[in-house]
Amino acid sequence: MACFMLVSATVSAGISASRKAELHDLLLEDCGACHGITLKGSLGPSLRPTALAGKSKAFIVSTILHGRKNTPMPAWLGVLSRDDASWIADQLLNGTTGAPD
Repeated sequence: MACFMLVSATVSAGISASRKAELHDLLLEDCGACHGITLKGSLGPSLRPTALAGKSKAFIVSTILHGRKNTPMPAWLGVLSRDDASWIADQLLNGTTGAPD
């Protein structure tokens, strides 16, 4: 487990500040279009930490990259890298999205 956390932290550290800003905008604008501007849910479910409790980071990364069958959730693979999706998952799980309340 500690090894996974170390790898995860290293992945996030490898993303430039400008890319993080792009991903932050994508999270609030593109994800917010379906999950609500505050990420509390709308067409898609809430992406707040309490709603994601019990879901692993790997599950969230996979959902971002591959979408969800039979739902409006698209696959972002090709637009986002695994590192990008990992950074977004960290923001969602930590509640550090900057989404307005």
